[in-house]
Amino acid sequence: MSASTIQNLYEQFERDRRRNLWMDGPFPEGTFARATEIARAYVARTGTRTLDTLHVAAALELKAERFWTFDDRQAKLAKAVGLKLK
Repeated sequence: MSASTIQNLYEQFERDRRRNLWMDGPFPEGTFARATEIARAYVARTGTRTLDTLHVAAALELKAERFWTFDDRQAKLAKAVGLKLK
């Protein structure tokens, strides 16, 4: 991506945050322990990285109904742990 494209995306994200479409918050308490369990069980098979694992673990801890991602490895991990993909 070009620097101008990245800047544009960042500005769009910040507008969405101001409209409360995205909210910052802490990870649920069990996220890091869950991420460690997921990593041990699936990372060698799925090739996911630390942030992918944290994203999936947070979704599980938050009891997400659907998991959204455009990342193939992250989607493979989410599906492996039983999340429904959108």
